[in-house]
Amino acid sequence: MAGTIEALVPGGQANPGPPLGPELGPTPVDVQDVVAEINDETAAFDGMEVPVTVEYDDDGSFTIEVGVPPTAELIKDEAGFDTGSGEPQENFVADMSIEQVKKVAEQKSSDLLAYDTKAAAKEVGGTCASLGVTIEGEDARTFDERVDAGEYDDVLNE
Repeated sequence: MAGTIEALVPGGQANPGPPLGPELGPTPVDVQDVVAEINDETAAFDGMEVPVTVEYDDDGSFTIEVGVPPTAELIKDEAGFDTGSGEPQENFVADMSIEQVKKVAEQKSSDLLAYDTKAAAKEVGGTCASLGVTIEGEDARTFDERVDAGEYDDVLNE
């Protein structure tokens, strides 16, 4: 009766309660061991929601795969705010530098459809626009145009 459980857990702070406990309870694995290993592997994402996949076998053995937090979580952590704007086109909650956008794009690159850093940065810019985050003091909705015009080539082509 091997199986797979997928959950979104707070990095470094998973516990045997929901969402993991109720899913792991009926399985042959030791819940405390699973939680401890998840916390070890997600410690770098402290406080961010992290996707985790636990695969287990009938003998109680298990493997854990840790995904990359959602782009919005990475942006919130990098820019230092808790919630996005309720009116992202009018009220801005934070500003990010192009270096910060590049950092988030590189962290997220394995999950994005982008083929290079410029394209990944444009995807991050789209999430910034929906959260109410400006980039280099400008509305994130114009970020794609600025990238295409070569305005950030010195940083994004490194």
